[in-house]
Amino acid sequence: MRSQAGSTDNRWSEPRDWGRAVAFDHAHLWHPYAPMGAPVWPVVAADGVRLTLADGRRLIDGMSSWWAAIHGYNHPILNQAVGEQLGRMAHVMFGGLTHGPAIDLGRRLVDLTPAPLEKVFLCDSGSVAVEVAIKMAIQYWQGCGRPGKHRLLTVRGGYHGDTFAAMSVCDPVTGMHRLFAGLIPEQVFAPRPACRFDGPWEPSAITEFAELIAAHAGELAAVILEPIAQGAGGMWFYHPQYLREVRALCATHDVLLIADEIATGFGRTGRFLACDHAQVTPDILCLGKALTGGYMTLAATLTTDRIATVIGHGEAGCLMHGPTFMANPLACAAAVASIDLLMAGDWQTRVGAIAGQLARELEPCRRLAAVADVRVLGAIGVVETRVALDSSVLMARFVDAGVWVRPFGRLVYVMPPYVISREDLSVLTAAITRVLADI
Repeated sequence: MRSQAGSTDNRWSEPRDWGRAVAFDHAHLWHPYAPMGAPVWPVVAADGVRLTLADGRRLIDGMSSWWAAIHGYNHPILNQAVGEQLGRMAHVMFGGLTHGPAIDLGRRLVDLTPAPLEKVFLCDSGSVAVEVAIKMAIQYWQGCGRPGKHRLLTVRGGYHGDTFAAMSVCDPVTGMHRLFAGLIPEQVFAPRPACRFDGPWEPSAITEFAELIAAHAGELAAVILEPIAQGAGGMWFYHPQYLREVRALCATHDVLLIADEIATGFGRTGRFLACDHAQVTPDILCLGKALTGGYMTLAATLTTDRIATVIGHGEAGCLMHGPTFMANPLACAAAVASIDLLMAGDWQTRVGAIAGQLARELEPCRRLAAVADVRVLGAIGVVETRVALDSSVLMARFVDAGVWVRPFGRLVYVMPPYVISREDLSVLTAAITRVLADI
Protein backbone atom coordinates (compact mmCIF):
# COMPACT_ATOMS: atom_id res chain seq x y z
CA MET A 1 0.00 0.00 0.00
CA ARG A 2 1.42 3.37 -1.01
CA SER A 3 0.13 5.64 1.76
CA GLN A 4 1.19 8.90 0.15
CA ALA A 5 -0.60 8.10 -3.11
CA GLY A 6 -3.65 6.91 -1.20
CA SER A 7 -4.01 9.99 0.99
CA THR A 8 -7.59 11.21 1.33
CA ASP A 9 -6.86 14.63 2.87
CA ASN A 10 -9.80 16.75 1.71
CA ARG A 11 -8.65 20.11 3.09
CA TRP A 12 -8.00 21.40 -0.41
CA SER A 13 -8.84 25.00 0.45
CA GLU A 14 -5.56 25.35 2.35
CA PRO A 15 -2.73 26.61 0.12
CA ARG A 16 -0.17 24.49 1.99
CA ASP A 17 -1.84 21.36 0.61
CA TRP A 18 -1.33 22.20 -3.02
CA GLY A 19 2.38 21.93 -3.72
CA ARG A 20 2.47 18.20 -3.04
CA ALA A 21 -0.96 17.67 -4.56
CA VAL A 22 -0.04 19.26 -7.89
CA ALA A 23 3.22 17.32 -7.92
CA PHE A 24 1.16 14.13 -7.62
CA ASP A 25 -1.13 15.37 -10.40
CA HIS A 26 1.85 16.00 -12.69
CA ALA A 27 3.29 12.59 -11.95
CA HIS A 28 0.14 10.48 -12.14
CA LEU A 29 -2.94 12.14 -13.67
CA TRP A 30 -3.69 12.50 -17.34
CA HIS A 31 -5.59 15.60 -18.48
CA PRO A 32 -7.49 15.91 -21.78
CA TYR A 33 -5.29 16.27 -24.84
CA ALA A 34 -2.23 17.17 -22.76
CA PRO A 35 1.04 15.42 -21.98
CA MET A 36 1.70 14.17 -18.47
CA GLY A 37 2.93 17.07 -16.35
CA ALA A 38 1.29 19.81 -18.42
CA PRO A 39 0.47 23.02 -16.52
CA VAL A 40 -2.70 22.92 -14.42
CA TRP A 41 -4.35 25.46 -12.13
CA PRO A 42 -6.02 23.98 -9.01
CA VAL A 43 -9.63 25.05 -8.48
CA VAL A 44 -11.07 24.98 -4.95
CA ALA A 45 -14.51 26.47 -5.59
CA ALA A 46 -16.81 27.71 -8.35
CA ASP A 47 -19.72 30.09 -8.03
CA GLY A 48 -21.69 31.98 -10.66
CA VAL A 49 -19.24 32.56 -13.50
CA ARG A 50 -16.12 32.52 -11.33
CA LEU A 51 -13.58 29.82 -10.58
CA THR A 52 -11.59 30.24 -7.35
CA LEU A 53 -8.01 29.00 -7.56
CA ALA A 54 -6.07 27.54 -4.66
CA ASP A 55 -3.94 30.69 -4.45
CA GLY A 56 -7.05 32.83 -3.98
CA ARG A 57 -7.30 34.25 -7.51
CA ARG A 58 -10.78 34.31 -9.04
CA LEU A 59 -11.18 33.77 -12.77
CA ILE A 60 -14.13 34.64 -14.99
CA ASP A 61 -14.93 31.41 -16.81
CA GLY A 62 -15.24 31.82 -20.56
CA MET A 63 -15.55 28.10 -21.27
CA SER A 64 -18.63 26.99 -19.26
CA SER A 65 -16.50 23.94 -18.43
CA TRP A 66 -16.43 22.89 -22.07
CA TRP A 67 -19.77 24.48 -22.86
CA ALA A 68 -21.82 22.61 -20.27
CA ALA A 69 -22.32 25.00 -17.31
CA ILE A 70 -24.86 27.25 -19.01
CA HIS A 71 -26.34 28.42 -15.68
CA GLY A 72 -22.96 29.01 -14.08
CA TYR A 73 -21.73 27.18 -10.99
CA ASN A 74 -23.20 26.38 -7.59
CA HIS A 75 -26.72 27.28 -8.69
CA PRO A 76 -29.14 26.89 -5.77
CA ILE A 77 -31.91 25.32 -7.85
CA LEU A 78 -29.62 22.70 -9.35
CA ASN A 79 -27.94 22.12 -5.99
CA GLN A 80 -31.34 21.48 -4.44
CA ALA A 81 -32.39 19.06 -7.17
CA VAL A 82 -29.24 16.98 -6.81
CA GLY A 83 -29.37 17.08 -3.00
CA GLU A 84 -32.98 15.94 -2.87
CA GLN A 85 -32.32 13.11 -5.32
CA LEU A 86 -29.23 12.06 -3.38
CA GLY A 87 -31.41 11.70 -0.32
CA ARG A 88 -33.61 9.21 -2.20
CA MET A 89 -31.06 7.25 -4.22
CA ALA A 90 -27.86 8.09 -6.05
CA HIS A 91 -28.07 5.27 -8.56
CA VAL A 92 -30.04 2.23 -9.56
CA MET A 93 -29.51 0.08 -12.63
CA PHE A 94 -31.77 0.87 -15.59
CA GLY A 95 -31.91 -2.75 -16.71
CA GLY A 96 -35.38 -3.95 -15.77
CA LEU A 97 -35.95 -0.98 -13.44
CA THR A 98 -37.03 2.61 -14.00
CA HIS A 99 -37.37 5.75 -11.90
CA GLY A 100 -39.06 9.14 -11.86
CA PRO A 101 -36.11 11.34 -12.90
CA ALA A 102 -35.57 9.31 -16.09
CA ILE A 103 -39.28 9.44 -16.95
CA ASP A 104 -39.45 13.18 -16.24
CA LEU A 105 -36.39 13.83 -18.37
CA GLY A 106 -37.67 11.68 -21.22
CA ARG A 107 -40.94 13.62 -21.26
CA ARG A 108 -39.12 16.94 -21.43
CA LEU A 109 -36.85 15.83 -24.24
CA VAL A 110 -39.76 14.48 -26.27
CA ASP A 111 -41.74 17.69 -25.69
CA LEU A 112 -38.86 20.02 -26.60
CA THR A 113 -37.65 18.28 -29.75
CA PRO A 114 -39.45 17.92 -33.11
CA ALA A 115 -42.44 15.58 -33.11
CA PRO A 116 -40.97 12.55 -34.92
CA LEU A 117 -38.23 12.24 -32.27
CA GLU A 118 -39.99 10.35 -29.52
CA LYS A 119 -37.70 7.47 -28.52
CA VAL A 120 -34.99 8.39 -25.99
CA PHE A 121 -31.79 6.55 -25.08
CA LEU A 122 -30.10 8.03 -21.99
CA CYS A 123 -26.36 7.39 -21.87
CA ASP A 124 -23.13 8.53 -20.26
CA SER A 125 -21.44 11.10 -22.48
CA GLY A 126 -21.44 12.78 -25.86
CA SER A 127 -19.09 10.25 -27.41
CA VAL A 128 -21.35 7.44 -26.25
CA ALA A 129 -24.41 9.26 -27.63
CA VAL A 130 -22.72 9.30 -31.04
CA GLU A 131 -21.79 5.62 -30.75
CA VAL A 132 -25.43 4.85 -29.93
CA ALA A 133 -26.63 6.94 -32.89
CA ILE A 134 -24.34 5.05 -35.25
CA LYS A 135 -25.51 1.72 -33.85
CA MET A 136 -29.12 2.84 -34.32
CA ALA A 137 -28.47 3.65 -37.97
CA ILE A 138 -26.64 0.39 -38.68
CA GLN A 139 -29.17 -1.79 -36.82
CA TYR A 140 -32.01 -0.01 -38.61
CA TRP A 141 -30.68 -0.96 -42.03
CA GLN A 142 -29.95 -4.49 -40.86
CA GLY A 143 -33.57 -4.68 -39.76
CA CYS A 144 -34.60 -3.46 -43.20
CA GLY A 145 -32.67 -6.32 -44.79
CA ARG A 146 -29.97 -4.01 -46.17
CA PRO A 147 -26.82 -4.78 -44.12
CA GLY A 148 -24.61 -3.32 -46.84
CA LYS A 149 -25.67 0.16 -45.67
CA HIS A 150 -23.14 0.48 -42.84
CA ARG A 151 -20.87 3.45 -43.63
CA LEU A 152 -21.18 7.11 -42.67
CA LEU A 153 -20.88 10.27 -44.74
CA THR A 154 -19.80 13.45 -42.98
CA VAL A 155 -18.04 16.75 -43.63
CA ARG A 156 -14.49 17.75 -42.87
CA GLY A 157 -13.84 19.98 -39.88
CA GLY A 158 -16.14 18.00 -37.62
CA TYR A 159 -15.67 16.57 -34.15
CA HIS A 160 -17.95 13.87 -32.72
CA GLY A 161 -16.07 12.34 -29.81
CA ASP A 162 -13.14 10.17 -28.81
CA THR A 163 -14.47 6.60 -28.93
CA PHE A 164 -13.71 4.51 -32.00
CA ALA A 165 -16.83 4.94 -34.12
CA ALA A 166 -17.02 8.62 -33.11
CA MET A 167 -13.36 9.11 -34.05
CA SER A 168 -14.05 7.68 -37.49
CA VAL A 169 -16.31 10.62 -38.38
CA CYS A 170 -14.06 13.33 -36.92
CA ASP A 171 -11.97 15.36 -39.33
CA PRO A 172 -9.44 12.97 -40.92
CA VAL A 173 -6.61 15.54 -40.72
CA THR A 174 -7.14 17.31 -37.39
CA GLY A 175 -8.67 14.20 -35.80
CA MET A 176 -6.97 10.94 -34.81
CA HIS A 177 -7.17 8.93 -38.02
CA ARG A 178 -3.42 8.66 -38.59
CA LEU A 179 -2.73 7.38 -35.07
CA PHE A 180 -5.36 4.67 -35.37
CA ALA A 181 -5.10 3.90 -39.08
CA GLY A 182 -6.46 0.48 -39.88
CA LEU A 183 -8.35 0.25 -36.61
CA ILE A 184 -11.20 2.69 -37.10
CA PRO A 185 -13.85 2.35 -39.83
CA GLU A 186 -13.18 4.20 -43.07
CA GLN A 187 -15.96 6.70 -43.70
CA VAL A 188 -16.77 9.08 -46.55
CA PHE A 189 -15.83 12.76 -46.22
CA ALA A 190 -17.16 15.78 -48.07
CA PRO A 191 -15.46 19.18 -47.95
CA ARG A 192 -16.25 21.46 -45.04
CA PRO A 193 -19.27 23.64 -45.91
CA ALA A 194 -17.80 26.74 -47.53
CA CYS A 195 -20.66 29.21 -47.19
CA ARG A 196 -20.54 31.20 -43.97
CA PHE A 197 -23.57 31.38 -41.72
CA ASP A 198 -23.91 35.13 -42.29
CA GLY A 199 -22.88 35.13 -45.94
CA PRO A 200 -24.73 34.56 -49.23
CA TRP A 201 -25.73 31.04 -50.21
CA GLU A 202 -23.83 29.55 -53.14
CA PRO A 203 -25.52 26.49 -54.69
CA SER A 204 -22.11 25.11 -55.67
CA ALA A 205 -21.32 24.65 -51.95
CA ILE A 206 -23.35 21.45 -51.88
CA THR A 207 -22.13 20.00 -55.21
CA GLU A 208 -19.41 17.66 -53.96
CA PHE A 209 -21.54 16.47 -51.05
CA ALA A 210 -24.35 15.70 -53.51
CA GLU A 211 -21.98 13.73 -55.72
CA LEU A 212 -20.63 11.71 -52.79
CA ILE A 213 -24.01 10.78 -51.34
CA ALA A 214 -25.24 9.72 -54.79
CA ALA A 215 -22.13 7.63 -55.43
CA HIS A 216 -22.18 5.88 -52.05
CA ALA A 217 -25.91 5.72 -51.30
CA GLY A 218 -26.00 1.92 -51.45
CA GLU A 219 -23.49 1.61 -48.60
CA LEU A 220 -24.40 4.66 -46.49
CA ALA A 221 -26.34 4.10 -43.29
CA ALA A 222 -26.38 7.78 -42.37
CA VAL A 223 -24.99 11.24 -42.75
CA ILE A 224 -23.70 12.64 -39.47
CA LEU A 225 -22.80 16.27 -38.92
CA GLU A 226 -22.85 19.08 -36.41
CA PRO A 227 -25.67 21.31 -37.64
CA ILE A 228 -24.77 24.92 -38.45
CA ALA A 229 -21.90 25.21 -35.92
CA GLN A 230 -18.92 22.86 -35.97
CA GLY A 231 -17.34 22.72 -32.53
CA ALA A 232 -13.97 21.32 -31.48
CA GLY A 233 -13.01 20.49 -35.06
CA GLY A 234 -12.71 24.13 -36.05
CA MET A 235 -15.45 26.38 -34.63
CA TRP A 236 -16.86 27.00 -38.10
CA PHE A 237 -20.40 28.35 -38.69
CA TYR A 238 -22.00 27.45 -42.01
CA HIS A 239 -25.09 28.52 -43.95
CA PRO A 240 -28.48 27.04 -42.91
CA GLN A 241 -29.27 26.29 -46.55
CA TYR A 242 -26.46 23.73 -46.58
CA LEU A 243 -28.26 21.78 -43.86
CA ARG A 244 -31.55 22.01 -45.77
CA GLU A 245 -29.85 20.62 -48.87
CA VAL A 246 -28.31 17.78 -46.86
CA ARG A 247 -31.71 16.88 -45.42
CA ALA A 248 -33.25 16.79 -48.90
CA LEU A 249 -30.39 14.69 -50.31
CA CYS A 250 -30.71 12.19 -47.45
CA ALA A 251 -34.40 11.77 -48.29
CA THR A 252 -33.67 11.39 -52.00
CA HIS A 253 -31.01 8.72 -51.50
CA ASP A 254 -32.61 6.84 -48.59
CA VAL A 255 -29.93 7.74 -46.05
CA LEU A 256 -30.60 8.63 -42.41
CA LEU A 257 -29.55 12.00 -40.99
CA ILE A 258 -27.84 12.15 -37.59
CA ALA A 259 -27.57 15.61 -36.01
CA ASP A 260 -24.85 15.88 -33.39
CA GLU A 261 -26.15 18.72 -31.20
CA ILE A 262 -24.02 17.83 -28.19
CA ALA A 263 -22.26 21.21 -28.29
CA THR A 264 -25.05 23.27 -29.84
CA GLY A 265 -28.20 22.08 -28.08
CA PHE A 266 -30.03 24.00 -25.35
CA GLY A 267 -29.72 27.41 -26.93
CA ARG A 268 -25.99 27.89 -27.50
CA THR A 269 -26.41 29.14 -31.10
CA GLY A 270 -29.42 31.34 -30.31
CA ARG A 271 -32.00 28.66 -31.13
CA PHE A 272 -32.92 25.77 -28.85
CA LEU A 273 -31.40 23.39 -31.42
CA ALA A 274 -29.00 24.48 -34.13
CA CYS A 275 -31.21 22.52 -36.56
CA ASP A 276 -33.90 25.12 -35.87
CA HIS A 277 -31.91 27.68 -37.89
CA ALA A 278 -32.71 25.59 -40.97
CA GLN A 279 -36.06 24.19 -39.78
CA VAL A 280 -34.68 20.70 -40.31
CA THR A 281 -35.54 17.58 -38.31
CA PRO A 282 -32.97 14.75 -38.24
CA ASP A 283 -33.76 11.05 -38.01
CA ILE A 284 -31.46 10.73 -35.00
CA LEU A 285 -30.47 13.49 -32.57
CA CYS A 286 -27.57 13.53 -30.09
CA LEU A 287 -27.67 15.81 -27.03
CA GLY A 288 -25.22 16.24 -24.16
CA LYS A 289 -22.93 18.80 -22.48
CA ALA A 290 -25.47 21.41 -21.30
CA LEU A 291 -28.11 18.72 -20.71
CA THR A 292 -27.45 18.74 -16.95
CA GLY A 293 -26.22 22.32 -16.73
CA GLY A 294 -22.72 20.95 -16.24
CA TYR A 295 -23.55 19.13 -13.00
CA MET A 296 -23.27 15.50 -14.06
CA THR A 297 -22.16 13.58 -17.10
CA LEU A 298 -25.22 12.61 -19.16
CA ALA A 299 -26.22 12.49 -22.80
CA ALA A 300 -29.20 11.42 -24.86
CA THR A 301 -29.84 9.99 -28.31
CA LEU A 302 -33.33 10.44 -29.71
CA THR A 303 -34.88 8.80 -32.74
CA THR A 304 -38.21 8.13 -34.40
CA ASP A 305 -40.80 5.45 -33.78
CA ARG A 306 -40.14 4.04 -37.26
CA ILE A 307 -36.44 3.49 -36.59
CA ALA A 308 -37.04 2.11 -33.10
CA THR A 309 -39.69 -0.31 -34.38
CA VAL A 310 -37.44 -1.71 -37.09
CA ILE A 311 -34.60 -2.17 -34.60
CA GLY A 312 -36.93 -3.90 -32.16
CA HIS A 313 -38.04 -6.35 -34.85
CA GLY A 314 -34.50 -7.00 -36.01
CA GLU A 315 -32.26 -9.98 -35.32
CA ALA A 316 -31.16 -8.76 -31.87
CA GLY A 317 -34.65 -7.63 -30.85
CA CYS A 318 -33.21 -4.58 -29.10
CA LEU A 319 -30.69 -1.77 -29.49
CA MET A 320 -27.33 -3.30 -28.63
CA HIS A 321 -26.07 -0.86 -26.04
CA GLY A 322 -26.55 -0.58 -22.28
CA PRO A 323 -24.14 1.41 -20.07
CA THR A 324 -23.84 0.54 -16.38
CA PHE A 325 -24.76 4.08 -15.37
CA MET A 326 -27.45 4.52 -18.02
CA ALA A 327 -30.10 7.04 -16.87
CA ASN A 328 -28.31 7.67 -13.57
CA PRO A 329 -30.96 9.20 -11.26
CA LEU A 330 -28.69 12.00 -9.97
CA ALA A 331 -27.81 13.05 -13.50
CA CYS A 332 -31.43 12.82 -14.69
CA ALA A 333 -32.60 14.94 -11.73
CA ALA A 334 -29.98 17.55 -12.55
CA ALA A 335 -31.03 17.53 -16.21
CA VAL A 336 -34.71 18.00 -15.37
CA ALA A 337 -33.88 20.93 -13.10
CA SER A 338 -31.51 22.47 -15.67
CA ILE A 339 -34.05 22.22 -18.50
CA ASP A 340 -36.80 23.69 -16.33
CA LEU A 341 -34.52 26.53 -15.24
CA LEU A 342 -33.59 27.27 -18.85
CA MET A 343 -37.15 27.21 -20.13
CA ALA A 344 -38.48 29.34 -17.25
CA GLY A 345 -36.10 32.18 -18.08
CA ASP A 346 -35.66 34.42 -21.10
CA TRP A 347 -32.65 32.53 -22.41
CA GLN A 348 -33.08 33.72 -25.99
CA THR A 349 -32.76 37.35 -24.96
CA ARG A 350 -29.71 36.57 -22.83
CA VAL A 351 -28.00 34.61 -25.59
CA GLY A 352 -28.86 37.35 -28.10
CA ALA A 353 -27.32 39.98 -25.84
CA ILE A 354 -24.16 37.88 -25.43
CA ALA A 355 -23.96 37.46 -29.21
CA GLY A 356 -24.24 41.19 -29.84
CA GLN A 357 -21.63 42.05 -27.23
CA LEU A 358 -19.21 39.37 -28.46
CA ALA A 359 -19.54 40.66 -32.03
CA ARG A 360 -18.84 44.25 -30.98
CA GLU A 361 -16.03 43.60 -28.56
CA LEU A 362 -14.14 40.90 -30.48
CA GLU A 363 -14.24 42.83 -33.76
CA PRO A 364 -11.11 44.89 -32.89
CA CYS A 365 -9.15 41.62 -32.90
CA ARG A 366 -9.62 41.53 -36.68
CA ARG A 367 -7.08 44.36 -36.97
CA LEU A 368 -4.36 42.41 -35.16
CA ALA A 369 -1.54 41.04 -37.29
CA ALA A 370 -1.86 37.55 -35.78
CA VAL A 371 -5.60 37.25 -36.47
CA ALA A 372 -7.10 35.64 -39.59
CA ASP A 373 -10.82 35.79 -38.75
CA VAL A 374 -13.38 36.72 -36.11
CA ARG A 375 -16.79 35.04 -36.01
CA VAL A 376 -19.73 34.93 -33.61
CA LEU A 377 -22.89 32.84 -33.46
CA GLY A 378 -25.14 32.98 -30.44
CA ALA A 379 -23.10 32.64 -27.25
CA ILE A 380 -20.01 31.49 -29.17
CA GLY A 381 -17.19 33.90 -29.95
CA VAL A 382 -14.19 32.78 -32.01
CA VAL A 383 -10.92 34.45 -32.95
CA GLU A 384 -8.90 32.43 -35.46
CA THR A 385 -5.17 33.15 -35.69
CA ARG A 386 -2.86 32.75 -38.65
CA VAL A 387 -0.56 30.23 -36.96
CA ALA A 388 -1.01 27.55 -34.33
CA LEU A 389 -0.86 28.74 -30.73
CA ASP A 390 1.01 27.42 -27.71
CA SER A 391 -2.07 26.84 -25.59
CA SER A 392 -0.14 26.38 -22.33
CA VAL A 393 1.55 29.76 -22.70
CA LEU A 394 -1.69 31.50 -23.63
CA MET A 395 -3.65 29.86 -20.82
CA ALA A 396 -1.12 31.22 -18.34
CA ARG A 397 -1.49 34.70 -19.79
CA PHE A 398 -5.27 34.48 -19.58
CA VAL A 399 -5.06 33.36 -15.95
CA ASP A 400 -2.85 36.36 -15.23
CA ALA A 401 -5.55 38.50 -16.87
CA GLY A 402 -8.19 37.05 -14.52
CA VAL A 403 -10.06 34.87 -17.01
CA TRP A 404 -10.24 31.19 -17.93
CA VAL A 405 -9.88 30.64 -21.68
CA ARG A 406 -8.42 27.46 -23.18
CA PRO A 407 -7.30 27.91 -26.80
CA PHE A 408 -6.60 25.05 -29.17
CA GLY A 409 -4.87 24.94 -32.52
CA ARG A 410 -5.36 28.33 -34.15
CA LEU A 411 -8.52 29.15 -32.20
CA VAL A 412 -9.16 31.33 -29.18
CA TYR A 413 -12.84 31.06 -28.36
CA VAL A 414 -15.35 31.64 -25.58
CA MET A 415 -18.65 29.95 -24.78
CA PRO A 416 -19.57 31.67 -21.52
CA PRO A 417 -22.40 30.74 -19.17
CA TYR A 418 -25.65 32.38 -20.20
CA VAL A 419 -25.80 34.15 -16.81
CA ILE A 420 -22.64 36.17 -17.42
CA SER A 421 -22.99 39.92 -16.86
CA ARG A 422 -22.08 42.54 -19.44
CA GLU A 423 -19.22 43.68 -17.23
CA ASP A 424 -17.74 40.21 -16.86
CA LEU A 425 -18.11 39.50 -20.56
CA SER A 426 -16.23 42.73 -21.31
CA VAL A 427 -13.39 41.54 -19.07
CA LEU A 428 -13.25 38.33 -21.13
CA THR A 429 -13.22 40.03 -24.52
CA ALA A 430 -10.70 42.66 -23.39
CA ALA A 431 -8.38 39.92 -22.14
CA ILE A 432 -8.57 38.11 -25.49
CA THR A 433 -7.78 41.30 -27.40
CA ARG A 434 -4.90 42.18 -25.08
CA VAL A 435 -3.30 38.72 -25.06
CA LEU A 436 -3.56 38.30 -28.83
CA ALA A 437 -2.09 41.77 -29.38
CA ASP A 438 1.10 40.53 -27.68
CA ILE A 439 1.72 37.40 -29.73
